[in-house]
Amino acid sequence: MPRRRLFRAAEAALAVLLLAVGTACGSRLPESDFEHRERATPAQDDTPIRVGIVTSATSPVGGSAFTGPRDGAKAYFERLNARGGVDGRRIEVRECDDGGSGVGNNTCVHRLIDEDKVVALVATTALDYAGASRVSHARVPDIGGQPLGAAYDTWPHLYGIYGSLAPRRGTTGWDGKQYGGTEVHRYFKREHGARTAAVVSYNQAASAAYARLVEQGLKAEGYKVVTEQVDFALPNFRAVAADLKEQGADLVFDAVDSHGNAQLCEAMDAAGVEVTAKVTNVQNWTSTVPDDYKDAPRCRNALWATGSSRNYEDTDHPAVREFREATKSLKTHSQWQLEGWAAAMWFTDAATSCAAAQGITRACVDAYINRSRDYTADGLLLPVTFERLAEPPKSRRTCLSVARWEDGRGWVSQGDMDDTCFDVPQLPYRQ
Repeated sequence: MPRRRLFRAAEAALAVLLLAVGTACGSRLPESDFEHRERATPAQDDTPIRVGIVTSATSPVGGSAFTGPRDGAKAYFERLNARGGVDGRRIEVRECDDGGSGVGNNTCVHRLIDEDKVVALVATTALDYAGASRVSHARVPDIGGQPLGAAYDTWPHLYGIYGSLAPRRGTTGWDGKQYGGTEVHRYFKREHGARTAAVVSYNQAASAAYARLVEQGLKAEGYKVVTEQVDFALPNFRAVAADLKEQGADLVFDAVDSHGNAQLCEAMDAAGVEVTAKVTNVQNWTSTVPDDYKDAPRCRNALWATGSSRNYEDTDHPAVREFREATKSLKTHSQWQLEGWAAAMWFTDAATSCAAAQGITRACVDAYINRSRDYTADGLLLPVTFERLAEPPKSRRTCLSVARWEDGRGWVSQGDMDDTCFDVPQLPYRQ
């Protein structure tokens, strides 16, 4: 059965909630520009297979905020090439840094699609995916991208790393609304007896909107919800921490940036706040926790992360072990790197299938991905499915991956993600 994390697209968008981003429609390209070229026989065709990776590597959010998926995908392709590539052809990665702007994104899309003639985009991580419609109109498959916006629930030929059930005909979700479940909230309620949850946000539109989304899910699961809002320019996290202690919060969710999270944790430690979990998202599921929270040891060891992919620390699993071996030269590790690796594997599975059939073309790769049902990347992902449901689901059985930070051990998995599953309602939201 298809499974998808709580408001996955909205949660990923938290990375950019403090930036005002615009959108661009792109331009429709004549489909004749993308006719499939005749493929030579396998014995003759040893030309590289070009794929593109668009990353907001130098975005206003920070130099390393979005590079994890790119680094994971590149590591996969490097190992693949060392083993002979696909059908004797090496993968040639064409990268493009869009600078975190819509204009830059359109420029990258144009260059990769029209000039470099890539077969597919892989592991896209764009702050402002303004070129999404252009990618879709060109019928270039975009495989395993991070849903920082609504593009992967809007356009055909775009395949986010967590799947989609939306119609994807150029309109977001169903009548402009996307849907997600309450599995994270259900998990902490059922497994840890949590009853009171706090949601911390800035007095800024996007931050407040995300906080309302979290609050909606918590209330649907029967929590007492404590809302805390601080001034964006001069946040008083000490006052928040004092109230969290007074209210007896079991859980703390947030809609603030990484720096704000560190300050919040420091204030919680100073006030003696003890919680069952300080819940963070997949983007913060990294090995940099000791540095990021160096001044908040109690809060640091109350960090929990939830997601839709297997913990990058679970080296007992063969697919994770292969990922870690291939990325051992990287200074840090993260869950987004693992998901980028999985995206590259997904493209490779499609290309391998096409090589054995009609040839590695955009159309063949797209058809393979579009047919995906319960794809797991050798067990790295919870089953990913693409369907086009006419109506949004009212409820779903949804699984999640859960890990807790422990000093000296890193991120420790809490049960197996394939078994941590709940039947939960699907709630509407807008990005």
